[in-house]
Amino acid sequence: MDNRKKYFIANWKMNPASENDAKKLARNVVALLRAVKKRGNTRIVLCPPFTFLLPVASLLGYGAELGAQNCHFEDSGAYTGEVSAKMLKSLKCRYVIVGHSERRNYFNEDSKLINKKLHSVLKNGLTPVLAVGEKEGESVKVIERQLKEALEGVSGAKAKNIIIAYEPVWAIGTGKSATADNAMSARIMIRKVLAAFYPKTTANKIPVLYGGSTDSKNIVRFTKDAQMDGALVGDSSLNAKEFIKMVEEIGK
Repeated sequence: MDNRKKYFIANWKMNPASENDAKKLARNVVALLRAVKKRGNTRIVLCPPFTFLLPVASLLGYGAELGAQNCHFEDSGAYTGEVSAKMLKSLKCRYVIVGHSERRNYFNEDSKLINKKLHSVLKNGLTPVLAVGEKEGESVKVIERQLKEALEGVSGAKAKNIIIAYEPVWAIGTGKSATADNAMSARIMIRKVLAAFYPKTTANKIPVLYGGSTDSKNIVRFTKDAQMDGALVGDSSLNAKEFIKMVEEIGK
């Protein structure tokens, strides 16, 4: 395994059903992570629903860190039902997913809003995990546009703290994952866009992850064959054994 950090970010989405289930899942992840002998230079991030952030935070250790699935772009105000990056920071969150396709599709989040959220996350000293990806039948040029619009006004100094997650929308939750060639082509294009925005040294340091029906059987395809810097994991992260097995696979 190379010396670049590998990130495994567990997006639990609107799961599990109860606080007890969330605590059990977190405990199992940490217990299994503790037993991993070879995990290389990996970062493990758990992103539970807002309601479970505090109980899960109290259980983390052995390199597992806390992340959130979304945030509002303001620090406070009359925004019923919303949660700010500033609030998340007070709970010891380190990461926030921004621009996930499910937020774009189901809640009509556009690039202007995603850009505001990205700025808010960075302003509060957290690491945004910026998700980009094309729908079935769309050109990968969509990713270029999403990146350019989301990164507008973000300085090179701030960009060093961003993680990019490439998730082809047609692969999310479908059981159909991209090929190594698909993923590598997307990674190369993402790096080119980043290099157009920032100095090469900065652009090359920004981690690029893959997401979309990843599991322990195909993770090496993305982290080694396609040279991705880890994975944003959905369904497989709800099974502690499967999730940690993915970490073990890239540590071999």
